[in-house]
Amino acid sequence: MTLFWLTGAALAVLALVLVLRPLLAQRAGGPVSRTAANISIYRDQLRELEGDLAAGTLAQADYERARAELEARLLEDVREQPAPAARPAGWLPVIATVALVPVVALVVYFAVGNPAALVRQPEAHISPQQVEAMVQRLADKMRANPNDIEGWKLLGRSYAALGRFDQAVDAFAKAAAGAPRDPDLLADFADVLAMARDQKLDGEPEKLVRRALELDPNHLKSLALAGTAAYERKDYAAAAAYWQRMLPNVQPGSEDARVIQQNVNEARALAGIGGEAAKPQAPKAAQASKAAVRGTVTLSPQLKSKASPDDTVYVFARAAEGPPLPLAIARTRVRDLPYSFQLDDSMAMNPAMNLSAFPKVVVTARVSKSGNAAPQAGDLQGASGPVANDAGAVNIVIDSQVR
Repeated sequence: MTLFWLTGAALAVLALVLVLRPLLAQRAGGPVSRTAANISIYRDQLRELEGDLAAGTLAQADYERARAELEARLLEDVREQPAPAARPAGWLPVIATVALVPVVALVVYFAVGNPAALVRQPEAHISPQQVEAMVQRLADKMRANPNDIEGWKLLGRSYAALGRFDQAVDAFAKAAAGAPRDPDLLADFADVLAMARDQKLDGEPEKLVRRALELDPNHLKSLALAGTAAYERKDYAAAAAYWQRMLPNVQPGSEDARVIQQNVNEARALAGIGGEAAKPQAPKAAQASKAAVRGTVTLSPQLKSKASPDDTVYVFARAAEGPPLPLAIARTRVRDLPYSFQLDDSMAMNPAMNLSAFPKVVVTARVSKSGNAAPQAGDLQGASGPVANDAGAVNIVIDSQVR
């Protein structure tokens, strides 16, 4: 498992280049070429080791040790690459994207099998079914290695990216049991627990956030979540205080600082403090986003006999060209069909992967027999063609069965 996570970490850094490319307006160039050269050298040296092992001139234990050293050097080489010049993308999208890197690393690791294949096929399409299979393989690994905390964290983030929040909660609970003093883990745990509870942070999720802040009073995600929890219960003064504490930890004058300050001002105005005389202005992020897809989901008469009234129906949007992860998701029951839906940025599982980030999306409606968002044989589904991320009157007919 050590070699798996070492290689996975290296791949995560490589995958980050691909994931961040749509967010950072820059040309791919030097860093990727240098990575390719490092991997090429690594493969040559690994082949030499394998040849020596096959020839009997190298003992198995020496081979394993030398291979581990090679992979460690590769990881360090990748980590030490200078970052290419780019416009600042802001901490919200970058932190959110980094949170997805383990999922992307998982996809790359299982999909291509080795770093060289990643360089050869940087644009390889990975289907949702393949992602599901990869996550299942990781889940199988975890059953055989239940004490692997990093594995549970990766599995939890993978489940969350797929919208399987109940399973994400179980995975994060196992990770937190082994690492109860990890603020990053506690914040992620709180996040998925809130998602599993209809996006409500009150109760246990907020307790996890407070524990994270006890361990690290300046933890950005925990401060953001704590402020959101306070805002939801209309404790605007507390929300402003939490968000104010974020400001010293972001670059002064940056877009992040401006957005956070505007949210602080909004909360202070609602609380009646700080001398705000004007009508509170909506946070900048909310103002800028007009992405919202609206429409209706119906079930084909030919398939009604295959669905039960209590079956879960998921309605979600994915990028027409981009990663297969959902950008926004809603949930209802078969009994409520026809169902009028609206998908917008507030329903995103990740701030960096939302409708506003992709001009064209495909909306899918799926009747899940198991209750999971992941497709399984026997589920019923229908999908739109590519539509604008602010399209209205998108009509989806659930008219096919997953095989």
